[in-house]
Order: sequence, then C-alpha cells, then structure tokens
Amino acid sequence: MFTTLFVKTKVALENYKNDEQGVTAIEYGLIAAAVAGVIALSFSGTNGGIAQALTDVFETIRVALGGAVTPP
Repeated sequence: MFTTLFVKTKVALENYKNDEQGVTAIEYGLIAAAVAGVIALSFSGTNGGIAQALTDVFETIRVALGGAVTPP
C-alpha cells in the first residue's frame, strides 16, 4: 500500500514539475505587455513619434491634392 502511494505521489510530482503551460502563458503575457508599451510610447508625445510623422505625411498629401480634403 505504501509503495503504491509512493509511486503515485512520485508520478504526480514529476508531472507537476514538467508542466510548463502556466509559465509559457506568463511569458507570452509579459511579451504582449512589452509590445503594447512600445507601441503606446511610439504613438505618444507631442514632438515627434509615429503619430506626428503620420500627420505630416497626410498633411503633405492633402496639400499636394490642392487642399481637396479638409482636416476635421
């Protein structure tokens, strides 16, 4: 009886030790948070950044079209 209990306990602990699904989910969550942070920082800011660059490009296109499209 004790041998069976020992073996079952040993197998359960080995399966628990080798289960890395939770760790992988946490790693992916941290990577997603880092990517979201980088995207947020690149679009924020009053002087420069991707948002300002996109605004400048679309303003240049608007002027090139003769002001056909007025900004909101």
